[in-house]
Amino acid sequence: MTADTDIDAAAAAPDVVAVLTTLPAEADAAAFAETLVTERLAACVSIGAPMISVYVWNGAVERASERQLLLKTVRAKVPAIKARLAALHPYDVPELLVVPVIGGGDAYLEWVRESTAG
Repeated sequence: MTADTDIDAAAAAPDVVAVLTTLPAEADAAAFAETLVTERLAACVSIGAPMISVYVWNGAVERASERQLLLKTVRAKVPAIKARLAALHPYDVPELLVVPVIGGGDAYLEWVRESTAG
């Protein structure tokens, strides 16, 4: 491997994950994010700019204005996040994608763990 592709084994973080979801652009994404952070389900939620999503729903191609939310959390919180999405999300089938974090800054990864503890 080259230095550009090496992943420091010490930086590997199998317990830290990124969770992706979307909300309608008109939804109060900041309040949604604040709920997840206050409940210590996520250390941080980043809210993206409005975008257009194109998808098939009930057999028809749909377009919707949405915002992407990126939650930084730990794997152990995913079941609780799934439950909160079911309770709070306006969609019948909200996006829920869990992406493992395979590296990162040690201090940042520790902050994610500490922020979601308890």
